[in-house]
Amino acid sequence: MRTYLVVIDDNDESRVALRFAARRAAKTGGAVEIVALIPPPEFVQWGGVQAAMEEEARLRADALVAQAAGELIEETGLRPSITVKVGEPVASVRNMLAERPDTAALVLGAAATGAPGPLVAHFSGQDAGKLPCPVMIIPGSLSDEALDRLS
Repeated sequence: MRTYLVVIDDNDESRVALRFAARRAAKTGGAVEIVALIPPPEFVQWGGVQAAMEEEARLRADALVAQAAGELIEETGLRPSITVKVGEPVASVRNMLAERPDTAALVLGAAATGAPGPLVAHFSGQDAGKLPCPVMIIPGSLSDEALDRLS
């Protein structure tokens, strides 16, 4: 099955990428996998404080993917796979792509203004020709109508 891997965070452009991926999956009989990335924790001298910080980051990521999955189910009826990964973002995405040969595309959202985020910059730059699937970079400035038309 064709799976669209979408990396989301709390930025608007990731919602645009998810909408695009969901529409493509629905039209092609595919699936969507939503991944939230938690950067590796910085070392804190007191273990209890560090554990609390890690737990808070995990809860935020879980809430984010749950909300995104709920919206996707409501809009398209597709039930996405959900993954929350802790680690360096580029390496985490690269590992996920290597582990999932059925990935049809890595779908990333690009900010409507300013420089691209680190994932967009990396996967459209030095590693673009080495990936096992296409990278779809969805402009964050697209309206819902434009996304529906393009997908």
